[in-house]
Amino acid sequence: MAEAAVDRSSKSGLGPAGKPFSTFERLVAWRYLRARRKEAFISVIAGFSFVGIMLGVATLIIVMAVMNGFRTELVSRILGINGHMIVQPVDGPFTDYPVLSSKLAGVPGVKMALPLVEGQVLASAQAGGSTGALVRGARAEDLTKLKTVSDNIKSGDMVGYASGDGVLIGSRMADQLGLRVGDLITLTSPDGDITPMGVSPRIKSYKISGLFEIGMSEYDSSIIFMPLEEAQLYFNAEGLVQSIELFVDNPDDIDDLRPKVEEAAGRQIAITDWRQRNQTFFSALQVERNVMFMILTLIVLVAALNIISGLIMLVKDKGSDIAILRTMGASAGAIMRIFFMTGAAIGIVGTIAGVLLGVLVCVNIESVRQFFSWISGTVLFNPQVYFLSQLPAEMDLSETISIVVMALTLSFIATIFPAWRASKLDPVQALRYE
Repeated sequence: MAEAAVDRSSKSGLGPAGKPFSTFERLVAWRYLRARRKEAFISVIAGFSFVGIMLGVATLIIVMAVMNGFRTELVSRILGINGHMIVQPVDGPFTDYPVLSSKLAGVPGVKMALPLVEGQVLASAQAGGSTGALVRGARAEDLTKLKTVSDNIKSGDMVGYASGDGVLIGSRMADQLGLRVGDLITLTSPDGDITPMGVSPRIKSYKISGLFEIGMSEYDSSIIFMPLEEAQLYFNAEGLVQSIELFVDNPDDIDDLRPKVEEAAGRQIAITDWRQRNQTFFSALQVERNVMFMILTLIVLVAALNIISGLIMLVKDKGSDIAILRTMGASAGAIMRIFFMTGAAIGIVGTIAGVLLGVLVCVNIESVRQFFSWISGTVLFNPQVYFLSQLPAEMDLSETISIVVMALTLSFIATIFPAWRASKLDPVQALRYE
């Protein structure tokens, strides 16, 4: 009778002797996923496993997206105001900078060449208060092309700057010193005039023609833009510049542009790119990102371990069922595949739910931040600490796929041992589990 039943089930493709992952095996695995009253505890463990995998995957996606957003925003802001390549003289100062900058700007792949005079100063207001600042002397036509600054004038305009009668300062610096457009800002430089008594500091006041707000507090609180000719006079650098900053189309193609820039310069120059100038910062950011990924992976691993414990208990509870299936002719492989599908289903569904939750939070990350700020009554993600004015999130497709693959792999590996243990039970041993 049993053999006839096995033969009939085999011919129909539904029986224990059917093809691997047949309809019969899937039906049995689905049946074991549906909890009965006496299997409530096993169902609770499976539920915790599902929630753990879902939260682990979602957390990984959200954290990695936020860190990607951090890097993208910081790179865009850092490189938006600083050149991708900094060209400095080796055989003497750049006295022919108008001609040289035109040559460098003509190199294919270079968008703009920005001659600069820079210097550290002490900025103070007449009403009191002072702060350290970096003065960057640039031509008005070049600063107009630098959209990171020219398109983010919060107050005032560049008319005074273009005429050489005013300077541009960051909005946070203006707030710190209590300054507005039209006020005077006093700059003090230690590199002043040489007198019989020594070097005297250079002190001069300038009218504020505009306030810019780049969105990165470090720049908005410390940078002053000054007309190039005025900066040359102030820093005793008449007729020369210290460096020429190049803005390129693709910052990742710096290595290919180096020989072209050197050839166009026609003289000995030293080139420093944005990766070298910010190597420590971006290396630390990458290390933090990798460590965070490994730590958060432990959440998924713990959830996968819950799958192991839940399946082991399920195998023990289904001992008689295993004995009946083996008696009917089910192979050890069929038993293993049934319990493998039972555990893998938890991992697959949990991973899919985690991806959906992660994407939903990433799309609405700023609203989520504002909601939790309202709930807690505190300022989450303070821009004065994190340099950015809002919480960024940028999902990377390949990274999301790697998270999904990692979660599914851990889930599948977790099901192998309990499924293998179930497949090794013979009918007599299986009945003893009851």
